[in-house]
Amino acid sequence: MSVDAITHTEFPAGYVVFFGVDGKIIMTPQSEEHSSTIRSMQIDSLALGRHAKVTSDVYIDFPADENSAPDLAILREDARKEGKRYSFEDVLLISEVVSTSSARKDYDDCTAKYGRYGIPVYLVVDPYAREVVLHTEPTSSGYSTARTRAYGTGKLPIPLADGRTFTLDLDELPLPDPEPDTH
Repeated sequence: MSVDAITHTEFPAGYVVFFGVDGKIIMTPQSEEHSSTIRSMQIDSLALGRHAKVTSDVYIDFPADENSAPDLAILREDARKEGKRYSFEDVLLISEVVSTSSARKDYDDCTAKYGRYGIPVYLVVDPYAREVVLHTEPTSSGYSTARTRAYGTGKLPIPLADGRTFTLDLDELPLPDPEPDTH
């Protein structure tokens, strides 16, 4: 697709469009709940230290062109970029926030992918189900352990492979606005 064609394309409302250096066009639905949830997790990550390596929507290199830009990633303190990106080998935790159009990808595809590549912790945060699913013990096809916690049930301490603990405050995660009553 040419630059001219892209600049004259009308993309659907509610989507953020990213143009990758590899020529890919990525459309991501963006909602207030999605953005607020990521911000809430970023605030919780400050307890790891002001200069902890925590990224949001930043590409991480995986083998076989399966690069990802997770909603939140916590990296090893000694992580170093290889070129312009960090490697999946530097990741301690990845979290994806579910949107209405990404549920299957976040729950199924990403669970299989991140487990296959040995990401120690994968956290699915679902504002619509009002729960988080903490996946640990990666396997070749996903994770052998999954624990579900509801929003509003206090703090969830998540041990990281480097000895630190990321604590997610489940009482502070934002809830989606209720659907308007059309009756």
